[in-house]
Amino acid sequence: MSQDPAAPRPPLPPFTAETAARKARLAEDAWNSREPARVAQAYTVDSRWRNRAEFFQGREAIEAFLHRKWQRELDYRLIKEVWAFTEDRIAVRFVYEWRDDSGNWYRAHGNEQWEFDAHGLMRRREASINDVRIAAEDRKFHWPLGRRPDDHPGLSELGL
Repeated sequence: MSQDPAAPRPPLPPFTAETAARKARLAEDAWNSREPARVAQAYTVDSRWRNRAEFFQGREAIEAFLHRKWQRELDYRLIKEVWAFTEDRIAVRFVYEWRDDSGNWYRAHGNEQWEFDAHGLMRRREASINDVRIAAEDRKFHWPLGRRPDDHPGLSELGL
């Protein structure tokens, strides 16, 4: 699934409220696929990442990170919501639920800061994330694995 690095990846900067929300939903959809190669295509080939306390650069490193992540974080379901945006940057807050291989459930709360190039590829991602252990009956994300249905409430509607 190799993409021409110069091929546009709309929506493109400069962002509006509508295009920033669309960009966030496309990112959410890709991450909910749990397909590392698909997700990595949204980033520049030399994209710089900070994820929690881990720092790395480039699509290969992104794919490797995502493989490790989704081997550990099972039944992953994510919702993103735009917090703020400028011409080429978007800040989102997100929540995802996952379980470990022992059946313990977690809800991860986080914030991401994104910076895009002129082609709409993310050249920088900074993520701060905190995990909270939850009881299985306290889960809020119950849709089938994959894309969140359009009629499923977002973070604000869920009170998260």
